[in-house]
Amino acid sequence: MKFTINREHFNSALQLVSSVVSNRKTMPILQNVLLETKDDSVFLTTTNLDLGINCSVKANIHENGSVTLPVKELTRIVRDLADIEVNVEASDKSKVSISTRGSTFNLLGIDSKEYPPLPGLDKKDSFKIERESLLEMLKSVSYAQSVNEERYMLKGVFFKKEENDLSLVATDGRRLAVATTELKETDQTGSCDFILPSMTVAELERLPQVGNTIQVSYTDRQVQIELEVSKEKLEEQGFKNSISLISKVVEGKYPNFKQVIPKENFNNATIERELMLECVSRASLISDERITLRIKNKEMEITGQSIMGDSCEKMPIEYEGEEATVSFNPKFIQDPLRAVKKDNITLEFRDDMSPGVFKSESKPDNLIKILCVVMPIRTD
Repeated sequence: MKFTINREHFNSALQLVSSVVSNRKTMPILQNVLLETKDDSVFLTTTNLDLGINCSVKANIHENGSVTLPVKELTRIVRDLADIEVNVEASDKSKVSISTRGSTFNLLGIDSKEYPPLPGLDKKDSFKIERESLLEMLKSVSYAQSVNEERYMLKGVFFKKEENDLSLVATDGRRLAVATTELKETDQTGSCDFILPSMTVAELERLPQVGNTIQVSYTDRQVQIELEVSKEKLEEQGFKNSISLISKVVEGKYPNFKQVIPKENFNNATIERELMLECVSRASLISDERITLRIKNKEMEITGQSIMGDSCEKMPIEYEGEEATVSFNPKFIQDPLRAVKKDNITLEFRDDMSPGVFKSESKPDNLIKILCVVMPIRTD
């Protein structure tokens, strides 16, 4: 194997695949990246057996071949090389030379034949969605994933597709976040549901901006996410073809999230999102993990209290109705306020025993609807 590649392009690809690398000491090869050459591309693959990632970068190929190399060491070397053009040459199945003008590094790897192949998906179904839409939906719900090891089914984001409607859901039992949209493609009818693990969700949120369309393919046990690289980004970042993630799904049945969403009539107020986030953040500086919202005509008071003192913030809102008071964990309010990108949101509320519901409706230029249900802290 022998090729010449742009250092920045090579580094970007290594950074992308390195976070998937396994730390299992029992399988040292999983700490390596698989490098393969074909035509005018270098293919990079890493896997931890639960999640795998593959991408390709343009290069000048002088001799085809394959090898696996320790990804952390290779990434450090490529990142710190002084010249823009990098030469990579394998003298045998496991020894590789990385050189630029004035610098030469030799790395020992492992024969590529020992590298576990990424699984293929048989009898798969699929749908397409815009990259920006999927990432916005993920970021609007992923903060609500559970971190409790015992509740493994909640350690991920639930994808539920019904005909052309797609919902992404996350909950940790104390809050529920739901993002829904209508898929634009007219031929994507059909239904599916699966739970995407939190590690895969994190990798999806890191996908580089190299294309506009993501194809999601799925079976009962696995999901493949492919980001098609646009021609405009090829010259700029060097990625070719597509970036592909293949992940196992979380086994088990996700709870019926629709039962958690309040169906009775609540009062509602229109609130400036960024202003509320600022007020909640300041009020929570002095609080015992609880802030209280006192909602009145055209005004909301946000108070925090602890043995050290108290705080009070006031902000204007669009609301006319009976006064209400409800308390929440400030973090559970800050998370959806940070995640939603709309200027204004709707807060639905009733009393100190009922959950609060934050909503952001879809618009003609953005079909995503966001909802977050937050359980209250009883006001003494």
